[in-house]
Amino acid sequence: MTSIAIQIAHQSSLDIAGVTLLADLSGALFWEEQRLLVVSDLHLEKGSSFAARGVLLPPYDTVATLSRLAGVIARHDPGMVIALGDSFHDRDAHQRLSRTDRDALTALQARRDWIWISGNHDPVLPSDLGGVVASEVAIGPIAFRHEPTGASGEIAGHLHPKARVPTRGRTMERRCFACDGERAVMPAFGAYTGGLSIRDAAFAKIFASLGFTAHVLGDNRVHTITASRCY
Repeated sequence: MTSIAIQIAHQSSLDIAGVTLLADLSGALFWEEQRLLVVSDLHLEKGSSFAARGVLLPPYDTVATLSRLAGVIARHDPGMVIALGDSFHDRDAHQRLSRTDRDALTALQARRDWIWISGNHDPVLPSDLGGVVASEVAIGPIAFRHEPTGASGEIAGHLHPKARVPTRGRTMERRCFACDGERAVMPAFGAYTGGLSIRDAAFAKIFASLGFTAHVLGDNRVHTITASRCY
């Protein structure tokens, strides 16, 4: 298989308010015209946050998340990255980053613009993380924010959409993009993040009907399925 074929298998087109973006198999969005990569809900240092409360998880979530982020950045070589909030699992998570992980993050930010959108888990982000911090950003007809409002032209995160779909006599539950052509909710990118079913009432407040589409992240490709076919 050629490198071009492999790249196509890793992504699917997604239209929002007249703008075409690529839904990457990693859970990122790429706006080719703007050379803009968007990720949401990294939840870095979730493992250490749980450990502090006595819930022991393997402390590798930050390494895994940054490694996957490095892969998608290498694939698209964006000039700008927007992280759509909840990049850190709690207000102090950035202080728990190891030197190795902080250096890895700095390397990813080199030679490109980087915007941290504040989220409900990380409402106050420090200035020494690199890049700039904003509550939301508008580029052309698209508004980038953490919590979805249902507005036209919006790309948001926060809800961690997932879809349960029938396949070969069983069901498969995977992260997904939720989109109706006017707005989109992105899947969580973090290694330890859970998900909320797109059939949950929270999505009914954003999309007028179940006519919206789930762009489901499969093993080797992004599957496009109408939300009404999901459980």
